[in-house]
Amino acid sequence: MILARFARNIRLGVKTLLLHKMRSALTMLGMVFGVGAVIAMLAVGEGASKQALDQIRRLGSQNILVTSQQPVAQSGSGSMQVRMNIYGLLYDDLDRIVQSFENVVTTVPAKLIRGQGRVGSRTLELRLVGTTPDWFQLVARNKIAGRNLVNRDLTEKANVVVLTEHGARRLLVGKEIVGSTVRINQGYYTVVGVIQSESMQSGSMQTPDQNIDAYIPLSVARERFGDMTVRRTSGSRTRELVELHQIIVQVDSTEHVESTAAGIERMLSNAHPNADYRMSVPLALLRQARATQRTFNIVLGSIAGISLLIGGIGIMNIMLASVTERTREIGIRRAIGARRKQIIGQFLIETVVLSVAGGLIGIGIGLLIPWLITMFADMPTIVTAWSVLLSVVISVAVGIIFGMYPAMRAANLDPIVALRHE
Repeated sequence: MILARFARNIRLGVKTLLLHKMRSALTMLGMVFGVGAVIAMLAVGEGASKQALDQIRRLGSQNILVTSQQPVAQSGSGSMQVRMNIYGLLYDDLDRIVQSFENVVTTVPAKLIRGQGRVGSRTLELRLVGTTPDWFQLVARNKIAGRNLVNRDLTEKANVVVLTEHGARRLLVGKEIVGSTVRINQGYYTVVGVIQSESMQSGSMQTPDQNIDAYIPLSVARERFGDMTVRRTSGSRTRELVELHQIIVQVDSTEHVESTAAGIERMLSNAHPNADYRMSVPLALLRQARATQRTFNIVLGSIAGISLLIGGIGIMNIMLASVTERTREIGIRRAIGARRKQIIGQFLIETVVLSVAGGLIGIGIGLLIPWLITMFADMPTIVTAWSVLLSVVISVAVGIIFGMYPAMRAANLDPIVALRHE
């Protein structure tokens, strides 16, 4: 009985709104754009935040990255054509970290050398990464073929190399990859494996690997290249003496990450007064990214909320005009026995129908916009179920809140005065 009456009131409300199709459609526009903006903005914010969070998680929440960097006030020696820069992490730093911190589980050193890979007539600029087998545990990347470096490669100083998929496609297309020989600078290396690599930027922190990387044993890098590298800039040559370019430190648990990072920072600051290194703590960046995500969602939601507020005001304005137009109708209904709550209910149903209809159209637009952004702008977007549910709840709430005043005004009309209205 109650459901039948409610359904009848909804049909009556829809019929009343359809008497003024254009006015009803224009009234719904505020809700359409408001709800669409809420879903689209939250989808863009969620997608961007998830991308940043995923990049940080790939570095490991239990890892600490220490990277050599040239001091700002680095002075050169020698002529104007050839300069010498000495900076960065040392093998002694690696030993001190291992011996001084009981919470450190694994340390992975890395030495970076620029080189050129050549197979026949194919060439590719590479970044040689001299490291240990633990690198592939701490910087997890999918193995595509063959194997990673092993301890035997390190002890035997084997001339072996692990390429990225990018490097393998550029140098060894059409060839049997694993077992092939690649000339890098003046040496020849046997390809033992291929991994998938990523080169991404997350704020000021870069992932430790790149698409052009080629991984060789650290012992081979030290023996073949030593600690001296030459960098050419604007016609001049700069010699750089850097023992280690990077150290990745893995801690036993996330609870000890920040305290261990602070301890390493204090130790390195004493050994490196020129601040020729920088530290990145993915866990701290992860927390910062989450806080930024919450702020971002609040800001975007607030901006979209303004559209909803405007839409609600538009609905209230139209319903007030409707009350004035239907004053005589209200008087007749009251004269034949309609109670105030029935009048209130009827007008509330009409406002809710307007807002929900606009909200449903807005949901469709809100789902379409992120898809278009992903398709044409190549930006990640994520439409969450809670954002759609929130939009539906907001639509109903706007209809009730902004429809209450016109409904109360209609219900409080004096029936006799209403009947006399022309």
